[in-house]
Amino acid sequence: MFEKYRVPFGKKLDLSDYDPADKPFSGDSKDDDKERLADLAAKLDELQTILHANSKHRVLLVLQGMDTSGKDGTIRAVFQNVDPLGIRVANFKSPTPIELARDFLWRVHMVVPAAGELAIFNRSHYEDVLITRVHDWIDADECKRRYTHINNFEQLLVDNHTTIIKCFLHISNEEQRKRLQERIDDPNKHWKFELGDLKERSFWPQYTKAYEAALSATSTENAPWYIVPSDSKRHRNLMVAELLVQALTDLKLSYPPARPELTGMKVE
Repeated sequence: MFEKYRVPFGKKLDLSDYDPADKPFSGDSKDDDKERLADLAAKLDELQTILHANSKHRVLLVLQGMDTSGKDGTIRAVFQNVDPLGIRVANFKSPTPIELARDFLWRVHMVVPAAGELAIFNRSHYEDVLITRVHDWIDADECKRRYTHINNFEQLLVDNHTTIIKCFLHISNEEQRKRLQERIDDPNKHWKFELGDLKERSFWPQYTKAYEAALSATSTENAPWYIVPSDSKRHRNLMVAELLVQALTDLKLSYPPARPELTGMKVE
C-alpha cells in the first residue's frame, strides 16, 4: 500500500515525480474520510494503550515539511481520540545558545521516546541538514557527515526497540501560497504568520533540493521516509494514520502477563 511513497535509499530523488495533490487513501466523500480517520484514531488509541502497558517498545513519528504543510494539523487530527497517556510531542525551534554549544543531535537525544512511549517530532534533527544547508551555514561535506551521524543515531534507536516512521508532508508551491494568504487574510490566524515566512518561501527551489538530498541519504531500511501528498489535508491525515496503525500492528503488541497473585483478590 505504501511502497509507492517510500523513498528508496541512496537513489536520486526528484520530488516532482510525486503529486502533492494525490489522494489514493481517500474515500468517495468527505464523510467517508472522516469516518475512516475516526476508525483509525480509535484503533491507534487501542494500540497505543497496549504499547504503554507493555513498556518494551518505543515509537517515533517524525513530521517534516515546508512551511504550512500541516504538521500541527496532522497531530491534532491523527491523535484526536488517543489517550494522552504515553504520547509526547517535541517541537524543534531555532537552537538555543546552550544547544548550539553542543553537537547537533544533543537536544534530540534528550527527547526520544522512552519505553512504552509514542513520541512525535514536530520538525526534527533534519532541520540541521535543511535550513542550515539552504542558507550555507554548513558546507556540503559537513552536510554529508551529518547524514551519516543521523543514520547511525537512528540505527541506535532502532537497536533499542524504537520503531521510526518518518513522513515528509509534500505540498505544492501554489498550495503553500494559498495557505499563507489565508493566514494574512484571517485576523484569527495572524498569530501563525511571520514576515520571515515570505523570505523562506523565496528559497523554495533550494529547500526542494535540500529535501531531495536529505530524504534520499537517510531513508534507510529500518528508518524509511514516506512522501505524504499533503495538498489535501484529509488525505494527509489519513495516510499518516494508516502508516502509524500499520507500524504498531506489525509490532504484534500484547498486554503484560496477568499477575497470579491478583487472582481471586476482593476489594473491600
